[in-house]
Amino acid sequence: MMDYLQLTNSKIFSSKESIDFSRLLAFWRFKNQQIVFTNGCFDILHRGHFEYLMKAASLGNVLVIGLNSDASVKRLKGESRPINNQESRAIALASLQYVSAVVIFDEDTPFDLVKFVEPNVLAKGGDYSKENIVGSDIVLKNGGRVEVIPFVDGYSTTNIIQQLHKK
Repeated sequence: MMDYLQLTNSKIFSSKESIDFSRLLAFWRFKNQQIVFTNGCFDILHRGHFEYLMKAASLGNVLVIGLNSDASVKRLKGESRPINNQESRAIALASLQYVSAVVIFDEDTPFDLVKFVEPNVLAKGGDYSKENIVGSDIVLKNGGRVEVIPFVDGYSTTNIIQQLHKK
C-alpha cells in the first residue's frame, strides 16, 4: 500500500541547503529532465493557483515550487498574513500530483533559490513582465526560458479574504 502522507512529505524541503533536495536536483539533471520553477505565497489555494500550476508543470518534466516562509509572507503581505502556516501551505502544494518539490525560502525574493536550482524554465503569473521576474537573468543566461502564464480572472487570495470580511 502507498503511504501518501509520507510521499507528500518527501516532496517538501525546509531549505535549498537540504542534502535530499540537492540529490534530487542532481538526479533530475542526470536524467535530462526539464526543470520548471515557480514561486509564491500560495496562502489560500484556489482555482487560479491550480490552473496556473498545471500550466507551469506542463512546460517541463519537473515542477519545483519555491514557497515563501511565514516570516517572508508577513514582510510582503502584512501582519495578518499568512492565513495558513508554511507547513500547511507546503503540504497542500506537495499533495498535487504534478508538483515534484516544494522548497521553503525565507528571503523576500526567490533569487538565491533560482540561482541554486538553475531551472530550464522560470514561470510566473500574468501580473509580471519577463523583465521584472526575479531570477530571469540567471535562467536566460543559462540558456533557459521565462514564461508568463496568464491569470484566471476573478481568483485571488486577497479577493477571497476581502469577500470573507464583507460577510
